[in-house]
Amino acid sequence: MNKKVAVIMGSDSDLPIIKGTINVLKGFNIEIEAHVMSAHRTPVQAMEFAEDAKSNGFGVIICAAGKAAHLAGVVAAHTTLPVIGIPMNSGALDGLDALLSTVQMPKGIPVATVAIDGAENAALLAVQILAVYNEELAQKLADRKANMAKEVIDKDKKLQSQL
Repeated sequence: MNKKVAVIMGSDSDLPIIKGTINVLKGFNIEIEAHVMSAHRTPVQAMEFAEDAKSNGFGVIICAAGKAAHLAGVVAAHTTLPVIGIPMNSGALDGLDALLSTVQMPKGIPVATVAIDGAENAALLAVQILAVYNEELAQKLADRKANMAKEVIDKDKKLQSQL
């Protein structure tokens, strides 16, 4: 059975950025569930979701949060699944507060962290994690990287022809 990816947002205001995560995962035909949960306002729901995620068929959990950004850490504390944090630019500090809150996890509770608003990379990291045991996904990733390389080579050829 293929594993699902959970995408949890601390606020529905994160959705415009998180659509990038969802679109990449859908592009790889990965089943997703998206939810709004808060480490501070709905801590019990976030904990219960994390505790049940593995038995509910998830392989990776992606958490997006801004400001204090404790969502990924709270989820990681309650699961053995890989958790990827997306620090969101949602405050006066342009997301630096969220980045530091997400990346500075205590020993024993790791959270993989992508760039501020790094929605697409979070999805790609989730795909890479799932692809460790799924050759079809691994091939799709390899094809994507080959296409990216071809695009750069084509752009360089175009530039060279203009010089």
